[in-house]
Amino acid sequence: MALINENYLKLPGSYLFAEIAKRVTTFKAEFPEANIIRLGIGDVTQPLTPAVVEGLHKAVDEMAHAETFRGYGPEQGYNFLIKKIIETDYRSRGVELEEDEVFVSDGSKSDVGNIQEIFGVHNKVAITDPVYPVYLDTNVMAGRTGGFSNGIFENVTYLICNAENNFVPELPTEKVDLIYLCVPNNPTGTTLSKKELKKWVDYARTNNSIILFDSAYEAYIQDPELPHSIYEIEGAKEVAIEFRSFSKTAGFTGTRCAYTVVPKTVLALTANGEKHPLNKLWNRRQTTKFNGTPYIIQKGAEATYTPEGQAQIKSVIKYYMDNARIIKEGLESIGIQTFGGVNAPYIWLKVPKGLDSWSFFDKLLHEVHIVGTPGTGFGPSGEGYFRLTAFGNKEATIEAIERIKNKLSL
Repeated sequence: MALINENYLKLPGSYLFAEIAKRVTTFKAEFPEANIIRLGIGDVTQPLTPAVVEGLHKAVDEMAHAETFRGYGPEQGYNFLIKKIIETDYRSRGVELEEDEVFVSDGSKSDVGNIQEIFGVHNKVAITDPVYPVYLDTNVMAGRTGGFSNGIFENVTYLICNAENNFVPELPTEKVDLIYLCVPNNPTGTTLSKKELKKWVDYARTNNSIILFDSAYEAYIQDPELPHSIYEIEGAKEVAIEFRSFSKTAGFTGTRCAYTVVPKTVLALTANGEKHPLNKLWNRRQTTKFNGTPYIIQKGAEATYTPEGQAQIKSVIKYYMDNARIIKEGLESIGIQTFGGVNAPYIWLKVPKGLDSWSFFDKLLHEVHIVGTPGTGFGPSGEGYFRLTAFGNKEATIEAIERIKNKLSL
């Protein structure tokens, strides 16, 4: 009989979203006329921009003719897109990369989840808490953690982030090997300064650690003093792998395109102390398990780098950040403490006194017919907090905040 990977049995069930769906379904059955506004999902709602659509259409037309048809493309991505990525996203910020250090993919979630495959199973992992679940779950699946008890996995270093430390994680007191950082952060919507990131780069260099840096929301940064890439920090190209996405930047959640940067200078050790570049290992993994992002999609992504494309996606980002401002200002006007929502599309709020994350969820649903995400679903330090997203329709967002301000009993 075939044996399973028993590490999967360590994972708790999809409790958060299953429980949300269950409670919403029960409520709708009892109150079918209720107009529910969803501010919990981290998915975009605005359509693809005209430049992207035009790029996609042109690519489809190319595929209809033998002389311009394309089959398998390079697993690492087409050079026409990689060159634009380097020129626009990095060189403009003083960061130089080689073309074979950028790997185009079908999503940063896939890459963040798959990157752990090139590391040994005995590495000690550090994650911020609260955290985007894929970082932790994929390491559980790989067997790097112990058992699960009281919301905590053994053999994982949890870096607590809360209002008391301004959501700035402290350096671990024990040596760790793999460090997951998400900046701007999902779910808290908070960011780290260059000074704070320099501490992590210095720690990684001193301890031969690797930083796995998820910057999927960098396009939402409004403060010109904040870094958009970890490679803006001196020494980061020795210790960091960076993940970027077109999903929230250009509305590609349904079309799927992202990229990962693995500098050739990022090295890790074998058991006997030999150094190896991770760039080669990631390339080997991708060429073995991935056939590349479709040409049509990469042409759509390339269109975001034209002058028209840049202006259009910035307009969409402004649309969502206006939503974030509406949510943040509305909540604060009635005394609810909020975080994020300034350099990120997520608003992380402190639930009112006397409530926990789930009771606040129920209160929002039953009193004002609004769905958000309980903070406890992002880790033990998320208890007492709640996430709202700015990715909704503007009219619905305005309506939701008016309901909270005028009808929610606090």
